Amino acid sequence: MRHKTYFSYFHILSVIVLFISASNNAFAQSSETVQKIMQVELEKISSAVAERKARLLLYDLGTPVLGNLNGDVSIVEFFDYQCGYCKAAERRIRKIAKEDGNIRVVIKDFPILGTESRFAARAALASHRQGKHEIFHYAMMDHRGQLSIETIIKIAKTVGLDINQLLEDMDSPEIADQIISNFDLARSLKISYTPGFFVDTRVLSGVSLLTSTANIDFVKEVEKARSTK
Repeated sequence: MRHKTYFSYFHILSVIVLFISASNNAFAQSSETVQKIMQVELEKISSAVAERKARLLLYDLGTPVLGNLNGDVSIVEFFDYQCGYCKAAERRIRKIAKEDGNIRVVIKDFPILGTESRFAARAALASHRQGKHEIFHYAMMDHRGQLSIETIIKIAKTVGLDINQLLEDMDSPEIADQIISNFDLARSLKISYTPGFFVDTRVLSGVSLLTSTANIDFVKEVEKARSTK
């Protein structure tokens, strides 16, 4: 009789566990579906805003541009020098831009990962005044591991920057204004994560954590953008 009672309790407990597990799976699937729907809607909003703010997104005079300055397609990246995903994607972008030869790479400093990120962004923008932004940018993106302020200064010296001049330029109001402008633009475009990528005004990443930049086919996206011109 006790065995029968124990079996009954065990059976009931098993049913309860299965029910909870099924409910959790259903909730997880439902939550993922909601997130995907939100991602699609945010991407629609982002691209629509990008259309309206195309000049600021693509042709802002304070934003550094790499690749072919007169290219027919622009790849825009909102990035952080401390972001490993940004660094991985940047190597692909650099290769694609070089092989294609007709792509503008628009660099939007978006330092969201702390003090060192903000220092690196200010240093990069200031390096433009010494004509060394491209080499300094690539040197910091190629650096393995986290960037300390000391490491950033060391890299700056390595690429031939005048450090005293760099530090002075970093404190200029124009540099601060450019970073604030990037943040304001990112907010209006619903970009909350790095890297945030656009090809022309079509958003590819940055509005949701569900997007994997490793899965973005930039060559295909560039071809698609060209086909609509």
